[in-house]
Amino acid sequence: LNGVDSFVDFVCADVFEYLPALEKEGKKFDLVVLDPPAFTKSRNSIKNAVKGYREINIRGLKLVKDGGYLATCSCSHFMDFERFTETIQQAARSAHKRLRQVEFRTQAPDHPILWAADESYYLKFYIFQVCDEK
Repeated sequence: LNGVDSFVDFVCADVFEYLPALEKEGKKFDLVVLDPPAFTKSRNSIKNAVKGYREINIRGLKLVKDGGYLATCSCSHFMDFERFTETIQQAARSAHKRLRQVEFRTQAPDHPILWAADESYYLKFYIFQVCDEK
């Protein structure tokens, strides 16, 4: 309806299958947006969630053209800010990319973060410019 179908593709797929397939094809994009469902809904599964976030961010970073952008987020309050940030840093190192943070956001004001309730701080959203290590 907006006339963007000639230059924008929207795909709904299993990220753990789709991203490696795109990488294998040698695809590169100006912008990659990673918006997965919460990979953890309990403290017991944080370790597996970290692995999942690291994997999709490595794959996503490898698909971004040099100088392009990655938007990545986590909507699980168990994946706290520090852990999510560290996971992205590890992914960038593994993908041999340098990140320039353009934006960091949390959820909209109609979902306030209550300092007495950790679970209210659930959304972490970054936009990075991605550069190849040289």
